[in-house]
Amino acid sequence: MLLLGVALVCSGAWAVTTEAQGGPAADPWRGIAERYVKLVLAIGQHDADYVDAFYGPAEWKTEAARTKAPLPTLDQEAASLEGELARAAAAGDKADGSMWTLRRQYLKGQLGAIRARLAMLQGKRFTFDEESKALYDAVAPTHTEAEFEAVLKQLSDKLPGEGALIDRYDRYKLGFVIPAARLGRVFQEAIRACRERTQTFVSLPPTERFTVEYVTGKSWSGYNWYQGQYRSLIQVNTDLPVYIDRAVDLACHEGYPGHHVYNVLLEQHLMRERGWVEYSVYPLFSPQSLIAEGTANYGIDVAFPQAERVAFERDVLFPLAGLDPAKAKEYYDVQALVDKLSYAGNEAARRYLNGSIDRDAAAAWIERYAMYPRPRAEQRVRFIDQYRSYVINYNLGKDLVRAYVEKQAGRSPTTPARWRAFTALLSSPRLPSGLQ
Repeated sequence: MLLLGVALVCSGAWAVTTEAQGGPAADPWRGIAERYVKLVLAIGQHDADYVDAFYGPAEWKTEAARTKAPLPTLDQEAASLEGELARAAAAGDKADGSMWTLRRQYLKGQLGAIRARLAMLQGKRFTFDEESKALYDAVAPTHTEAEFEAVLKQLSDKLPGEGALIDRYDRYKLGFVIPAARLGRVFQEAIRACRERTQTFVSLPPTERFTVEYVTGKSWSGYNWYQGQYRSLIQVNTDLPVYIDRAVDLACHEGYPGHHVYNVLLEQHLMRERGWVEYSVYPLFSPQSLIAEGTANYGIDVAFPQAERVAFERDVLFPLAGLDPAKAKEYYDVQALVDKLSYAGNEAARRYLNGSIDRDAAAAWIERYAMYPRPRAEQRVRFIDQYRSYVINYNLGKDLVRAYVEKQAGRSPTTPARWRAFTALLSSPRLPSGLQ
């Protein structure tokens, strides 16, 4: 374990400030928002993965557990809320009308995803693309084996030698594993650097913080459990070797400026300042996740542009991990090629969930085209079993967020302009379709 142990869940002791732009007393949609939160909590009684975060009144969660309303009843409530939202007129300060429009669109999209998830829980089957559209408001592009083969040819040229390419790549990466005894120090330094770079451009509440734990037996490599009051618990899975690039990846993605910052800004600006209580809950299988995962992945590049990242890792993290700093640039040249294979995981999930291949074939596909060693490929299939089409949120989400931020920042954007556009997205109720 690292840092302070288990952080406490902060539910029930939340406060909302009323401001001129619209606090709880001025919110004409307060009833809709509260019913939405309670509906999400009720679905969580049937789906253990559904409620990713909740920091509203504790009695709402207690009531959901006590009642445990049946799924058809919850679907009727979702339909009722959809109708009420459709009838609600746009409200709020006219000067701030665009945020109210985004809010209405957000609630509509979230409710649509709720109905799709309820249908799935009652046995409805969607194709991979139908499911991702219904839950995440987006459909990932299709890629062919030939596209991945072209990248694998370039990678093979980078890693000459005997044996299959995946074996050569696996042997190569073993030289970049963070030793277990050094893992804590390396992650601490990566977190410090990510936080420092983020705070240069993003104003965060002085009380924000997170705790890190190392865990095993999970289908994911890292997870941020946001707990309200600007605090998170971040868990890092150590089932498999942790490579040097994962330090910055996880510190940024789960922490700064990723999930922790995203949730902090939503709580600060939307839930507390505006009194929009719908942001006291985060349903995982919803359009919000594409924004969350997309900003978390793109946030790595915002905080650490490639040249700066290589220099930082060469000068700081490689020595801390006991690795040869002279190999940093070569390592990231190889990783840049592997990154081009990120959509191979989507193709495996699409084929597997559509029933055209079985789980062994899905693992073999991920091993061949995504360059995952077999144990990691099997772990990825377990992730797909658990989270299904959620996989699109990482790569497609990153691509959509990147395009949106770069467009907002203008041609040849400066670092401050990119950060401003990125932070504005983190603080807004925008849907994935609103990024296009």
